[in-house]
Amino acid sequence: MASAGPKIGVIICSARTPRACPQIANFIIETIKPASLPTPSNLQPPSLTVIDLQEWNLPMFNESAVPSQIHSYTEYDHAHTQSWSREIQRYDAFIFVTPQYNWGYPAVVKNAIDYLFHEWKGKAAMIVSYGGHGGGKANAQLKQVLQGVRMRPIEKTIGLAFPTKELLVKASSGGDLELVSGSGTWSAQGGSIIEAYKELLEAVSADVVSL
Repeated sequence: MASAGPKIGVIICSARTPRACPQIANFIIETIKPASLPTPSNLQPPSLTVIDLQEWNLPMFNESAVPSQIHSYTEYDHAHTQSWSREIQRYDAFIFVTPQYNWGYPAVVKNAIDYLFHEWKGKAAMIVSYGGHGGGKANAQLKQVLQGVRMRPIEKTIGLAFPTKELLVKASSGGDLELVSGSGTWSAQGGSIIEAYKELLEAVSADVVSL
């Protein structure tokens, strides 16, 4: 009997209202779900779960202890941190979908990362950024932060650039971007997205098989 497949959390790294991040996260999911990628024969296919930082609405970091010194969720001061810890512990790897604001990533994702340490440590991560020019600066900065909590970001990153000013304005106002996998905006990026996802799966599958 095959063991449970890897659990992958897709983190929506924007808490703005309105926002485009949920649409873009869904586009990523719909692009990679149909992909026929090899997995070890003793594992079921991976599962993808959305983690929306707007819904979590974590306050600014307010724990009394340094997260790297905490080894059980019961040691955290606050119920919201304990819940966040248990949520992140569930996953084997993550896909971070982030906009770029003023040459950086949103504060909400840095805050969410800073709450924890061991829950992130050792887990593989894929970064998808988006913006007027693809969000490359946010992508690179977020990769450094993930390495700081001892995560293992994959080498391949994805940067989605809005092809027109009109689409950028629509995104900033929360309009429908019509991101239909295979035919809409960024459809040409599908192959690159799948290649990055394949690299993520190879990293996490190796971890699961070695357990």
